[in-house]
Amino acid sequence: MSSSANGGTASPTSGIIMMVVLIVIMYFMMIRPQKKRQKEEQEMRSSLEIGDEIITIGGIVGKVVTIREQDLVIETGADRTKMKIQRWAVNTNVTKTEQHKKEVEAAREAAKQKKAAKGKKNDKEISDTAKEAERKIEK
Repeated sequence: MSSSANGGTASPTSGIIMMVVLIVIMYFMMIRPQKKRQKEEQEMRSSLEIGDEIITIGGIVGKVVTIREQDLVIETGADRTKMKIQRWAVNTNVTKTEQHKKEVEAAREAAKQKKAAKGKKNDKEISDTAKEAERKIEK
């Protein structure tokens, strides 16, 4: 029997192994998803186009009028006020988000139609099989 089973102290290597396992778990649970989010945000900011509707981190909604390297000009409000903002201040690209939602909805609809068509085919096969069984019983 080992000393840890008898209530003794565990070996120092098991403590080190536990620390390494905890660090690896922490990396996959916290750090990796954060880096993925940052990469997606950077891609969103770099893919802005003139005419895109955006929301800033301050909650200002506007349409992109001019794009420069580090900043952009947006048009906002009923009086079409122009504001110069930094790229890092863009929180959401509403135009791209709506396009993505439409694509996802279209894909879901196509999947439903495909499933419904497959279901009708299966229903037809089942009814044909049932009719054949009835014919055999009648004979």
